[in-house]
Amino acid sequence: MSEESIDVTRDFQAKPPHGDFTIKKIYCKDISFETPNSPAIFQAAWKPNADVQLKTDVSEIAAAEYEVVLSVTVTVLIDDTPAFLAEVKHAGIFGVTGLTSDEIGPILGSFCPSILFPFSREVISDLVTRGGFPQFILAPVNFEALYSKHLAGQTEAQLESYTGQT
Repeated sequence: MSEESIDVTRDFQAKPPHGDFTIKKIYCKDISFETPNSPAIFQAAWKPNADVQLKTDVSEIAAAEYEVVLSVTVTVLIDDTPAFLAEVKHAGIFGVTGLTSDEIGPILGSFCPSILFPFSREVISDLVTRGGFPQFILAPVNFEALYSKHLAGQTEAQLESYTGQT
């Protein structure tokens, strides 16, 4: 059996086939945690009903530099009574050069939120636990599927707008 050598720098390059992508900074932009019905809510049987909302905002802050903000809002009710509301906005500054406009959209709308989500998930879990509630771990999110669904919705809205015109 012969030994094969692997050129790690060639085979495991974290670089797209063309263009450059860099993470310049990741930071927490806003954090909020509310327990409007404490301490009474701690007496209730823990049968939570959770609603999780995700939102992504993108802005170009300089040539080839973008800020992507992922907002995660978790509202938990117990028998229609709010137990807690946790909101985190994690942001990142990303450098993107050498990509076409068709390639930049999925990078900013899918890849960057995927990078930010684990940070938001950790903060939400920590806030909930420190707020006196049982551990709350957000499930993984397929941002690629969400981005595709968003694009499909935009296309559908444009078609409706176009066919509705006389």
